[in-house]
Amino acid sequence: MTTPTTVDPRQAHSRLHEFTVVDVRTPGEYAGGHLPGALNVPLDQLRRALPALRAAAARGDVLVVCASGNRSANACGVLAEHGIRAATLVGGTGAWSAQGHPLDRPSGGAKAGWAMERQVRFTAGTLVLLGLVLGLVVHPAFLVLSAGVAGGLVFSALTNTCGMAAVLARLPHNRPRGADLEATLARLRG
Repeated sequence: MTTPTTVDPRQAHSRLHEFTVVDVRTPGEYAGGHLPGALNVPLDQLRRALPALRAAAARGDVLVVCASGNRSANACGVLAEHGIRAATLVGGTGAWSAQGHPLDRPSGGAKAGWAMERQVRFTAGTLVLLGLVLGLVVHPAFLVLSAGVAGGLVFSALTNTCGMAAVLARLPHNRPRGADLEATLARLRG
């Protein structure tokens, strides 16, 4: 996979009006705060959105955003495989807000949830701890749980993917409202 073009938050802020901003986080994360004007196309729906994203890219620059820049870099790789040029925001929404730039939230004041990386760290840590405690107190076979999580984390780092995040993204708290992907796709088509 080639390294995607990057845009730092300062550049993105000054050129925001030039971009079609696509946020690939879960609807729950998006509802917690997103770049002004960003459209939510969750990473697991990206392939379904390819025709609309191709149309948006034909009209101008596409900026792909996530919480830290990892998922958006992966999304840019998928888009590049399909001939769609896009850039990723360095540091994601975390870097954007750390530089004092505003985040929009849907009307109704959606309560901000935990970022996906935080959810993964919490879940992985809980499973490792559970495996250790049960392995020491109940039966040593429970240590396999801790080893399995550790192996998954190593695999995640080597492949720059995260199966645990994919599973967690499907939980109800990460989809607090029905993501209106059809309306988003219509806006992308222009």
